[in-house]
Amino acid sequence: MPTYSSRKITSVRHEWIVPAAQPWGAAWEEIDKAVLAAWTAYREHHGLPGNAAIPGDFARFTTHDDDIVIAFTTEAEQ
Repeated sequence: MPTYSSRKITSVRHEWIVPAAQPWGAAWEEIDKAVLAAWTAYREHHGLPGNAAIPGDFARFTTHDDDIVIAFTTEAEQ
């Protein structure tokens, strides 16, 4: 008789991409808009009200080519 179980987890990476090409880079206002959109999506995914606090580490900022990418990952068991 087996003494193990299994499961399948699907990960989804949610990204907001802000152009940051040289020589000027990204404008703060555009980054701010993308962060607000990411906060909204995070709250919706987790069923949080619009005024709920968001963890400071909810997303990561990385650079790819000439873009700043704001991203968080969600997982669901199937």
